[in-house]
Amino acid sequence: MLTRKAVGPPPHVGGYIRKHELQNLMDNSIWVKMHGGTTHFPIALVMASALFDLAGLIAPENPGKSRRAGFRAAGFYTLILGSLGSFGAVLSGLVISHGQLWGSGNLARHHLFLWPAFGLLTGLAVWRVVVGSHASTRSLKLYMGVALTTAALMGAAGYWGGELLLKG
Repeated sequence: MLTRKAVGPPPHVGGYIRKHELQNLMDNSIWVKMHGGTTHFPIALVMASALFDLAGLIAPENPGKSRRAGFRAAGFYTLILGSLGSFGAVLSGLVISHGQLWGSGNLARHHLFLWPAFGLLTGLAVWRVVVGSHASTRSLKLYMGVALTTAALMGAAGYWGGELLLKG
């Protein structure tokens, strides 16, 4: 025979969250899954952005078809999306690490590449929004060097993040 379990008052009666509910909310398992889901998009988008921008810099210009402009637009939008997505990845990572900005072992190696990549990515996105398509050739070449460096740093941060998950 099935019996019905009595249902008590809502867990946060009076607007207060009980301590065990807060612990459940901050349980690392959901944040680990969220971090895993949010990290891959910024990594892939930053690498794609660097490749699109590089193609926009070296592709031959056709007067009838604006290949360069198309590559630059793709590089711009993938960079902006990757930058926005990186904030969710960083937030979930900070929750997982309990706010440790450096840590030790593989976490330290992960953060060694992550923080410069995050700073450069944010800076590149702001620069692209502010400058738009009015950058000189010289500044575009400097931008490309920084973008490729950022993509490499993101790849290294992703590698050490994977090592952290697999080996601790």
